[in-house]
Amino acid sequence: MAQELDGKHVVITGGDGALGQAVVQAFAGAGAVCHLPIHGPVESAPAAGVHLTGGVDLTDETAVEAFFASLPSLAASVHLAGGFQSNPIVETSRADLQQQLDINLVTAFLCCREAVKAMRKHGGGRIVNVGSRAVEVPGRDQVAYTISKAAVAALTRALAVEVRGEGILVNAVLPSIIDTPANRAAMPNAQTERWPKPADIARTILWLASPENRLTSGALIPVYGNA
Repeated sequence: MAQELDGKHVVITGGDGALGQAVVQAFAGAGAVCHLPIHGPVESAPAAGVHLTGGVDLTDETAVEAFFASLPSLAASVHLAGGFQSNPIVETSRADLQQQLDINLVTAFLCCREAVKAMRKHGGGRIVNVGSRAVEVPGRDQVAYTISKAAVAALTRALAVEVRGEGILVNAVLPSIIDTPANRAAMPNAQTERWPKPADIARTILWLASPENRLTSGALIPVYGNA
């Protein structure tokens, strides 16, 4: 896998988060050149093989178009950007729902669209989105979040059918609660040893986004192990 990704250009959104950092490390370790769109300014020099582009709002159509248009030949695009909100439905406003759709669905949709444009120029590529276990097993008080992630799952499957035969494979991973410092702090009494680790999820994403994956497309891959 490392040889197949060596020198290949890969987009990773949400690369500054806990899962994102593990994914960037996995791809950089496999020799890929990682391009990370950052919403704020670039404040520090990135690691070798990592390129940061600041000021990219992934909910802004024009900004996403410009970012992808600036890239070299694209081998893979991994869409980790997103967010979580938990409220009972009677306390969930239309604005709350729209915020979850924007940050989870719209970001993935725009990046998928621009990735397809880029990949069609060079004969194919790999796209990986991030859904949630909530798509299959909804949690309590997570209606807006679940709707947005279910839409990402639908986007993944629909796009896989649309680009079938073009050398573009589209998949999504479905994590449960990920073992991150923020989640541990928010749930100090949870059985954190059962939560999936970012590095383990990153390995699954790496395979899905690599040329070694020659057949799998339209799949929603559970990445929660014993959780």
